[in-house]
Amino acid sequence: MNRNRLVRNLIRITRGSAIAAIYVVLCVILQPFSYGAIQVRVSEALTLLPLFTPDAVVSVTIGCFLANLLSASPWDMLLGTGATLIAAVMTYRLRKLRTKKGLPLAACLPPILVNAVIVGAEVTYIFMPETASLGMLAFNMLTVGIGQAISVGILGIALVHVIEKTPALKRIFTEW
Repeated sequence: MNRNRLVRNLIRITRGSAIAAIYVVLCVILQPFSYGAIQVRVSEALTLLPLFTPDAVVSVTIGCFLANLLSASPWDMLLGTGATLIAAVMTYRLRKLRTKKGLPLAACLPPILVNAVIVGAEVTYIFMPETASLGMLAFNMLTVGIGQAISVGILGIALVHVIEKTPALKRIFTEW
């Protein structure tokens, strides 16, 4: 392996590890908001990083899995992490779609909708089976979706804007 390729791989691994670590740290620091039926998982703003690099798909998925270890629920580790993986792949595929003002609104939809459906169903049928109903499912999907809209649609868009307007950050997330 030549030196340039080795350096490039080392940078990609380091960047990916940093993204996963930031995801986990945000969940731990903001734990009361990161878990439960009504949640605003601030770390979900990172699910827009696949706009810049496909490496972020794996990184946010690993970060989500590690954060979900704290929930002590194998279902959350499986379903919550799966939702993040699906959403991150879809976000990456929608990375070139922008509004006239340059906002990646289409890329925001997968993390919001996929998590609303999957995590909303998980909360309803796995964590609250005694009260499970279509009404409760709709409520849980709505609350998870609102939390995701705040995390991704507001904080994530702000993060994307900061990265795109800051040359050093843009270089970190788009090169290699």
